Amino acid sequence: MRLLSDGHIIRGTYEVERFLGEGAFAEVYRVKHRFLGRQAMKVFKMIGMTIEETEQSLSEAIMLSRIGHPNIIRVFDANITETSRGVCGFFTMEYVAGGNLEQFWRSHGNKFVDVHTAVDILSQVCRGIVIAHSENPPIIHRDIKPQNILVGYDATGIRVRASDFGLAKRVNPLTLMASARGTRAFKAPEAFKDPQHDSCAGDVWALGSTLYLLLTDRLPFADSGDMHLMDGACFERPIIPPSRLNIQVDPLLDQIVLKSIAIEPEDRYPNAKELLKDLTKWKPRASQTGVQLKNSSSEASKSALGLHSPIDEELARKMVKQSQALSRQTGKLLEAADLLEEAFNKYPDLRNKYEYLLKLWRRGITN
Repeated sequence: MRLLSDGHIIRGTYEVERFLGEGAFAEVYRVKHRFLGRQAMKVFKMIGMTIEETEQSLSEAIMLSRIGHPNIIRVFDANITETSRGVCGFFTMEYVAGGNLEQFWRSHGNKFVDVHTAVDILSQVCRGIVIAHSENPPIIHRDIKPQNILVGYDATGIRVRASDFGLAKRVNPLTLMASARGTRAFKAPEAFKDPQHDSCAGDVWALGSTLYLLLTDRLPFADSGDMHLMDGACFERPIIPPSRLNIQVDPLLDQIVLKSIAIEPEDRYPNAKELLKDLTKWKPRASQTGVQLKNSSSEASKSALGLHSPIDEELARKMVKQSQALSRQTGKLLEAADLLEEAFNKYPDLRNKYEYLLKLWRRGITN
């Protein structure tokens, strides 16, 4: 049973519109603020949380949110509410209609994410993580993975935000690693020896693993069938360079990826800033831009993070028509843009056709 139901009113301010998904320790809903419009609400599954415990869990996220970096998700509110299971803590953050990076990656079906797009996404994530790593002492994210990277659009194009800062350290690391889909597969080798061992270099490992996934449709050391059973022994396998799986990956990008997922922490980039420096130096070859290669097996191409819902072209096209109708209504342009972003993840081919329209709507320009 879900913690909240559609239509539920929270503290006289938020109306639950619909369930978006869940992770190891929270459920996520799209809510409508009484005055400020749509936001995302994350409700902790732990029963009996106090306001103080909720605020403590979010201390790092709130602090980073106040910095106002475009690649860090903004947190607006933290409180407690009655749910179907009892009193739970919640927080609200900016709503990103495009969803998370896992959805964005899956939406490409049997095609690789364009190499230039993959590097751009990781560079944007790095810019957000750099802010955290630059604090004194550094703020370690601890749970970087596609589900915690949000991908949306602004007037210039794709804008990526890192979310869930500081939440991973508030739960038992062993429980988190065993139960959160994808989390175990994005933990650095040293964490398998000491679950409490977190560092900037560990965050770099997760960033590198995410880039490897975008470039190859695989995880560097885990097959799709054993992601949740990973242990230290899996790191004894030889790593396949991304260029052997995707010919659009060049030697410099190979080098960057492999350094970011080096087994020994001292061989890795020490923090996100150093990784970002090399990502910034990388430039795509002319033949790389805009190319999406089909994998040999469309059925297995996006199975690295487990089973998923199939692409739904019919629903996506209906959502496009609905968004176009909304865009012609006074005051509904942002809502139309949100709906169009959601359609992209249902059927990726729409992204090439309607991305220009989405950028116009994000600028406040109707077609």
